[in-house]
Amino acid sequence: MAQFTFFTNPMSRGQIVRWALHEAGADYDAMLIDWQDKPAVFLECNPMGKVPTIIHHAPFGDRVVTEAAAICAYLAEVLPQAGLLPDDAERADYLRWLFFAAGPLEQAILAKHLGFDPQEPRQQMMAGFGSYERTLAALEGHLEHNTYVCGNRFTMADVYVGSQVDWGLTFGTLPDRPAFAAYAERCRSRDAYKAGKAIDNALIERMQAS
Repeated sequence: MAQFTFFTNPMSRGQIVRWALHEAGADYDAMLIDWQDKPAVFLECNPMGKVPTIIHHAPFGDRVVTEAAAICAYLAEVLPQAGLLPDDAERADYLRWLFFAAGPLEQAILAKHLGFDPQEPRQQMMAGFGSYERTLAALEGHLEHNTYVCGNRFTMADVYVGSQVDWGLTFGTLPDRPAFAAYAERCRSRDAYKAGKAIDNALIERMQAS
């Protein structure tokens, strides 16, 4: 048995976790989930029926992790030999921007896509992200002055933040600003990114052809 079981669908946030698994050098078996016919073993692990989900077949027993950002962080922790954890000087940026991308950034993008971008001060106070433009400006300002989330070194936070930027530029939910485009290209140049994308793109082609 592989060290991890990975429940995914290539047309989902599962692409984030596949990249993370390859960055971490994880030994994993993938189980593809059909949206209309979800197996019982998967629903037992994640009653919400959401991918990605992983099972870590650890020496102390199986552990289930859901939510893409949490899975990324977990893989960095349990596979420290991959060198994707922050050092003491990097930890603040690592945690800040990982949670920023999983919270305010994703909320702002989704809200705008659904036609809600709070403008009134009271609405912006209630919304966790303030406004779409303020959220983008915060991330853009950081990436204008840093090669990666934690400065000059790639960490697991870049898998999650990089996936959000990559997806946003590809599907037009983020504007094609120089700082975003340059950061996305640095992430896309990584061998693990290419390996994960090759697998998922091949699966998508196969699904669309059937």
